[in-house]
Amino acid sequence: MSKAIVLNEKFENNGEVVLPASYDEINSHNLYLYVKSYLASLRSNTARAKTRAEVSGGGKKPKAQKGSGAARWGSKRSPLFVGGGQAFGPTKRNYNQKVNKKQKALALKYAINAQANNGSLFVVDSIKIESGKTKEAVAVLNKLNKRDTLIVCDVIDEKTYLAFRNIKNCYVVEKQEVNAYLIAAYHSVLIEKSVLDALTKEA
Repeated sequence: MSKAIVLNEKFENNGEVVLPASYDEINSHNLYLYVKSYLASLRSNTARAKTRAEVSGGGKKPKAQKGSGAARWGSKRSPLFVGGGQAFGPTKRNYNQKVNKKQKALALKYAINAQANNGSLFVVDSIKIESGKTKEAVAVLNKLNKRDTLIVCDVIDEKTYLAFRNIKNCYVVEKQEVNAYLIAAYHSVLIEKSVLDALTKEA
């Protein structure tokens, strides 16, 4: 069974919490499908090329049908000519990929479990930097000793936001913003206990 590391109010190791045994049985393909869908939804979908029916020009036949000894040319808007239309260019399309609720829930469970297996899931009662100083926020991250960290709070107060906002190797989100992609994308997760309880219950 996977175990998350419990931290005290000084962000020091204070024991472990065991995740449900069922998390170990989840197939990683659920996370793959969710991440694929999440990244597809971020695509701007603005690439567009004109076909031969949409470019300007044409009208008059470029040369006679017969007599030149070359191919027959019907229009200057053909993709064969400079300024002609694109034969198989990009068009606006829907990149969205559906992932059902059960798969989303399984993906979230798998991502949480994977962080726990790596020893990178840290649980604390409260994440608050009351002074609002970045120096104190950096000290918290240094104790975790990870390359980058996703910080998940129930509610982000202004002082805590100010403390963490200029640190490049962390990202702070509230409970409703967190998803399987964010949890999987970072090398460690620092999460409030109430949020972890809610996420595992909902998932």
